[in-house]
Amino acid sequence: MHRHYLLTLLKNYQPYDKDERGMYEMLVRFVENQSQCFERHLRIGHITGSAWIVDRERRHVLLTHHRKLDRWLQLGGHADGETDVLAVALREAREESGVESIKPLLTTPFDIDVHSIPARGDEPRHLHYDVRWLLEADRAAPLVISSESKDLAWVALEDIGRLTTDRSIARMTEKLPTD
Repeated sequence: MHRHYLLTLLKNYQPYDKDERGMYEMLVRFVENQSQCFERHLRIGHITGSAWIVDRERRHVLLTHHRKLDRWLQLGGHADGETDVLAVALREAREESGVESIKPLLTTPFDIDVHSIPARGDEPRHLHYDVRWLLEADRAAPLVISSESKDLAWVALEDIGRLTTDRSIARMTEKLPTD
């Protein structure tokens, strides 16, 4: 029953394109079939919550240069048993940026992504079923780089392609409301 809230949120979600639709369908099946989907110890994969943090003007997004993956990404992390994935995204955003005043702009998911995480140590290759949320923060707030990051930066939307060619990052940039 603890999966009911997420499944309810996903029921009315409208994927942006064909690729996201496939990942959305994978996510729904995963949540329906895996009672421990929110637990990191589920070795085939688990739910994660990510934060697409924009500034008030909607011209910049806060990205982290992820230490383990050595890539520029949105902030986020493991649910670790938490079934409120928005709360997960907010927690991770605050922990990974040092910014306390972060607020949701939507009460529904902003993006869905399923991606592979490479094997590392005794952890096998697995999938992250990532539920992403549109959040807002003040670009003037001081940033604190966590141990999970090499760097943090507010990146102008038009400059994101210089840091990453990741399709999921491009998709979130395209989906961002401009008004």
